[in-house]
Formats: sequence, structure tokens, C-alpha cells
Amino acid sequence: MNISFIIPAYNCANTIAETVESIFAGNFGEGDEVVIVNDGSTDQTEQVLHGLQESRPSNIRIVKHERNKGGGAARNTAVRHAKHPLLFCLDADNCLAPGSVPRLKKFLLETQTDVAAFQELHYFSGNTQNVLFKWTFDAGTVSLQDHFTKYHIPSSSGNYLFTRESWERAGGYPERVRTLDTWGFGFYQVASGCKMTVMPDSFYYHRFGHESNWVREQRKGKTSLTALSIIIPYLDLIVEEDVDYIFSREGRNHWFSNLIARPIRLKHP
Repeated sequence: MNISFIIPAYNCANTIAETVESIFAGNFGEGDEVVIVNDGSTDQTEQVLHGLQESRPSNIRIVKHERNKGGGAARNTAVRHAKHPLLFCLDADNCLAPGSVPRLKKFLLETQTDVAAFQELHYFSGNTQNVLFKWTFDAGTVSLQDHFTKYHIPSSSGNYLFTRESWERAGGYPERVRTLDTWGFGFYQVASGCKMTVMPDSFYYHRFGHESNWVREQRKGKTSLTALSIIIPYLDLIVEEDVDYIFSREGRNHWFSNLIARPIRLKHP
């Protein structure tokens, strides 16, 4: 099975080239492709993408949104233009470790999982040799309950390998939100019955301190309301007392940011 690497690109002229080069550093197999969606960038991203495509015209395809539609929409557009049954979503400011994706692909196929994620995020600044700290996911299967008790899960990063079928079952990335679109997508994948698994002893590089969409939206302090809009179709799975808490004056603006201290319980974890 071949892989379509999908990259949502918005005002990432300073980082996108390094991201793309990391794909071709032992992660790109014969017949694979890279699909990049320029999501209405206003900096020099378009020129950088043009140069990247010229260097590898048979491997890289560029799709353009005339206006910025957000990460969820850009990712969905990339999937719709992708031609392979396996997809790896890589953010335009992150990098893959050399030779890491073939191993992840083998893991996905051998374990018959729908979503395969690296176990660690190595947060770096400047260059990938300068790792500041790490996020570590628990190896094994990620449950729906995990989405209501912890932040260190693959859905929080969104940089992982998944099947096109799991994208279809999840209904794609949520587009009505400006942040948490990857968390929402992962949540929908697991809620729709897809199997999400973390591969032990593996990692990718996640850029730290970059002015990402997540950073911009976090400042607005509305992540709990955003998360609520994502989980509304599945409220019947949550313990009634906790549903009341999520909608309360106390909880609605803080429940998601307070998951560690106040987890949300499912009726059938």
C-alpha cells in the first residue's frame, strides 16, 4: 500500500521546506506522493511551494485555497486530492525522523489498526538536534475514555498514519472549528469504531515555540467551548452528572482544560 503525505500549509514559508525534506529522508516510498494545500497563505509560502514542486514535479502536488479556511478544511481538501489508501498528516512546521514512516506503516499493517501513531513527540527549537523536551504516549490502543482523561494522546498532535476508510468513517476533519480539528478528528475516528494504536519506541519532531494555529487559538481561551461543539453528537455516552458539569457555568469554559483534575466519565468506558 502506498502513502499520501498530506500537509496543510498556512503562512509557513520559514518551515515548510524542512518539513517536506524530512519526508524524502527515508520516509517516501516508490509510488508515494506528497499533497500540500496552501490554505490562503499571505506570506511567501506560495513561492516556496512552487520551488519545492519544481524540484520534485512527479512527487509533489499543490492545491490552493484562495482564502484561509482553517486546518480542518485544508486537511480534508488534501485527503480528497490524495490517491492512496494510506495517509500521513504532517503539519507544516514539524519533521519526521529519517526512516520512521516505513516502520510505522509495517506496524499498521501487521496489527491491522486503522490509525498508527509514533509514541513520542520530540519538541525542538531551531533544528531537530536541539530537543527541549518530549511528550510520551502510552503504547497500545487509545480508547475513547482516553480522550476525556488525558492530553498526551495522538489526537492532540494529529501527526500520524491512518487509512482513508477511517477518514470516511469519522466524517473527515471537523471544519467548523479553528482549533482542536485534529483532536476532533481523532475523537471521531475512535468514536466511530476505528482502532487507534501507538507504536512503541518511535517518535517524530514537533517544533516548539512556533506561532502555530494552536498557539493563536489557545490565547482566546475558548478551547472548552470548541471541544464541547465537537463532542455534542456523543453526549449520550457520557455519565449524566458529567454532562451537567460540562454545560454548567462552572464547567463549560474550563472542562476541557481541566481534564486531568476533573476527568469526564463515560457510561461504558
